[in-house]
Amino acid sequence: MLLKLNSIEMRNTFAVVDLTRLVKNYKNIRRKVKTSKVMAVIKADAYGHGAVNVAKSLCALGKAAPEYFAVALTEEAIELRKNKITTPILVLDPFSRSNAPDVIKYKLEATVYNREQLKILDNELRKSGSRSKIKIHIKIDTGMGRLGVSSDEAVDFIRYVKSNSQFVIAGIYTHFSTSDEYDKTYANLQLAKFTSLVNCLRSENIDYGLAHCANSGAILDMPDSYFDMVRPGIILYGYHPSLETSDSINLSPVMDLFSCISTVRLIRENEYVSYGRKFKAGSNVNIASVPIGYADGINRHLTNKMKVIIADKEYPQAGTVTMDRIMINLNNDVYPVSEKVILLGHSKNCSIDAWDWCKIINTIPYEILCNLSKRVPRIYKS
Repeated sequence: MLLKLNSIEMRNTFAVVDLTRLVKNYKNIRRKVKTSKVMAVIKADAYGHGAVNVAKSLCALGKAAPEYFAVALTEEAIELRKNKITTPILVLDPFSRSNAPDVIKYKLEATVYNREQLKILDNELRKSGSRSKIKIHIKIDTGMGRLGVSSDEAVDFIRYVKSNSQFVIAGIYTHFSTSDEYDKTYANLQLAKFTSLVNCLRSENIDYGLAHCANSGAILDMPDSYFDMVRPGIILYGYHPSLETSDSINLSPVMDLFSCISTVRLIRENEYVSYGRKFKAGSNVNIASVPIGYADGINRHLTNKMKVIIADKEYPQAGTVTMDRIMINLNNDVYPVSEKVILLGHSKNCSIDAWDWCKIINTIPYEILCNLSKRVPRIYKS
C-alpha cells in the first residue's frame, strides 16, 4: 500500500520508502544480535528516509520494537516526541545551555562526558522543579578522537557521576572508527579498551546501565562487541557501511528514487547538451530531459557517468547535471512524456543502488541518502 505524506499534488520526481523492507532489515539485525537490545539510529531524518515514519513503523512491532532510538540533535528528538514516540531516545551530540531544558522537558537521555555538562543539567533540573532524575549516557573515547571522556579517565568520571543523586547512568558507550574496514586491528584495540572498562566497573559493582558500542560495521563483523545493546544505522536502511564488511545480514535498500521523462528532442551530430558543453553528440540521438537535479540530491560529479533505467533498459546520463534537471541519452529510442525513470531501484533485469553512485564519486551510501533533499516527496509503502 502506498501512502502519501499530504494531499498536495505530488511531483513527478519522488522517493518510495518501503517500510516492509525496513522491518525485514530490522528483524534480520535482531536475529543476528540475538539477546542484545537494539538502539535504532534515526538521526538525520533517518538518513533521509523520514524519522517519524521510520520510528512509527518500528514501534508498531510491539514487544519486538527497538528498546531505544538514537538521534544527533535535540530538535530531532523533540520532533519524535511531538509525534507521540515514547520510546527512550538518546541524543548523541553534546547539548548546550540553550537546549538543556529540552532534555528535561521531553524526557530525553543526554550524552555526557565532562563535569561542565553535568553542572548545566543539574542546574536546569533544579530550576524546573522536577523531581525526576536525569538519565544520561556517558560517552567514552577509546580512539575515535572526537568526543568523550578518555578511557583512561572514565572510571574516575563515572564514580563522580554516581556521587550525584540527580543523575541515573542509563548507559556507557563508545564509537568505532574502523569497524567497517576489512582490517579490524584498530577496532579490536578500541574494543579491548571498552571491554576493560566494563570489566573494571563490574568488579567494583558500579551500575553503568547498558553498555553499547556496536555500530553497523561491528554488528556485521564483531559479535564480541554486542554487549547489552547495539546501534544499527545504515544497515537498517539496507546498505552495508562499506564494501569491506561481510554479508552476514541479508539487507534490502529501503528507498527507491523515481522521476519521469518530461521532454524528448533530437540532438544532431556534433551538437552539445547542457552547461559547459560537457556532452557532444557523436551522431544523431534522442535526448530526454528529466525533472531532477542537484537541488534534489543528484551530485554534479555524476555528470556523464551515471545511468538510469527506463523500460527495463539502462541509459547514460548526458551533459552537466543542473539544479533542476538531468538529460538522458536515449540513442535512437523514443519514449512518451511521463515515461517512468528509475534512478535508484530495480526493474526486471536492471538494478541501480546508492553504491553505483558511490563508486563514481568516491563516497558512501550515507551521503547519497542524506543528500536527497526535502524537495523530493517521500511516499511510504507498507
